[in-house]
Amino acid sequence: MLLTRFLKECRGGVAPLLALSIIPLMGAVGAAVDFTRASHTRTAFQAALDATGLMLSKTAADESASDLQTAADATLRAIFTQPDAKNVTVTAQYTSEGGSKVILNGTADVKATFLNVLGYSQIPIKVKSVTTWGNTRLRVALVLDNTGSMAQDGKLDALKTASQNLLTQLQNAAVNDGDVYVSIVPFVKDVNVGSFNYNQPWADMTSWSAPPANSTPSSSVGPGSSCPWSSRSDGFTCTKGPANGSATTSTIPSSGTYRGYICPSVDSNSSSYYNGCYNSTTYSCTGSSCSCSGHSSCSCSGSGSYKTCATTSGHYEHAWIANNTSTWNGCVTDRDQNFDTTNDEPSAGGTLYPAEQYVYCPTSVVALTNDWTALSSKINAMQANGNTNQAIGLQMGWQSLTAAPFTVPEIDPNYQYQQVIILLSDGLNTQDRWYTNASSIDARQQLTCDNIKAAGITIYTVQVNTGGDPTSTLLQNCASDAAKFFLLTKADQIVTTFGQIGTALSNLRLAM
Repeated sequence: MLLTRFLKECRGGVAPLLALSIIPLMGAVGAAVDFTRASHTRTAFQAALDATGLMLSKTAADESASDLQTAADATLRAIFTQPDAKNVTVTAQYTSEGGSKVILNGTADVKATFLNVLGYSQIPIKVKSVTTWGNTRLRVALVLDNTGSMAQDGKLDALKTASQNLLTQLQNAAVNDGDVYVSIVPFVKDVNVGSFNYNQPWADMTSWSAPPANSTPSSSVGPGSSCPWSSRSDGFTCTKGPANGSATTSTIPSSGTYRGYICPSVDSNSSSYYNGCYNSTTYSCTGSSCSCSGHSSCSCSGSGSYKTCATTSGHYEHAWIANNTSTWNGCVTDRDQNFDTTNDEPSAGGTLYPAEQYVYCPTSVVALTNDWTALSSKINAMQANGNTNQAIGLQMGWQSLTAAPFTVPEIDPNYQYQQVIILLSDGLNTQDRWYTNASSIDARQQLTCDNIKAAGITIYTVQVNTGGDPTSTLLQNCASDAAKFFLLTKADQIVTTFGQIGTALSNLRLAM
């Protein structure tokens, strides 16, 4: 009877259901508590592993795999002291692929308290940390003034010392081959791209091979011009005339050291020339007229009792013959406007580099390289001569980072790249292909500066002002920001300034 009534009674159904559900309810609450503890432990584990990676990064590149593993284990255990974590392990790996990296993998167990009810005694946790540094690669163009004024006040010697020190800093910042490349562009009025490039299609030999435009007796190239014409910018030079005045054969050698030179005067062993071997001699004249004795045709010029009689017949007629292009000294001048302000590859027309036989041709350029010995030798070879054209140095420095005529190392997509130009000059612009006034040259150079910065390249500018010149507004404006312009008043400040720049660049490359 009582059993029948119990089975039929509905009001007491909650109690047995509650009794049946108490176990999973306690398991769920306990699981939440256990997982909260595990999550808290995992967060602390991750932070400790990240800190371990940062500490290991200082020496990882120089350690063996076993030493790195030992250091990782000791460092982590000193940092990670969570009492809930058991069976803590860590594995460490160093790689230089895509930048320097320390890769840490950690595991641990958190003892379960409530989940034991459900049959779980441990909660496993795993964490991973990757510390990357040095994934910025540097490409630096040193654009260095080699003009005549650099010989004063010890500036060139200081520049050599500063540049050598900078090369050492940059070399030390390179952990792997290809981390840092450097180009060197010494400049004067021209830049020397290397005389061995005389057959390259980007070297425009048109003007170099053309005869001088002026070859008449009234021109600047004629009687009285000193030989050789060291100031000429083409491929022509000349030799002394024959020893006697009755030479009957050509004096233009077809081979040897003087092959291709223009003909000399046939009347004397003088240094007076023009196209056709013009000769002038001074004769006595009377009054306003003169008689050029012994000359079938002559003209008179001058004043006083002596006048100049110039022969215009009876001389050798030889065509101008250009020197072989292999005698080119490697100097080039500015490209046609506006290619002189861009980094377009030289291909045709005004994009080519005009060859010029500039007597003060500087030390030749070095394309981007990590051959530190070659870079050091080039610095030592620099000499001071010639006029100032910062614009062509800057343009060629940009070209060395980006395009032909230079061979530029390929970009690795695993790295970030920082491109930098360091431009040092001790004076204001004085001469380029078109101008001999600073304002006109500066205007061209400012366009180049703006274009370089727009391309994302950082520019440092250094003015070495030991002679009391005005501060260069051009160099101030050309720098990427005010902190990257340096005004120096003593030569030895070049060394400290390059040291500052080198430290900044090294820190940039090695930054986390």
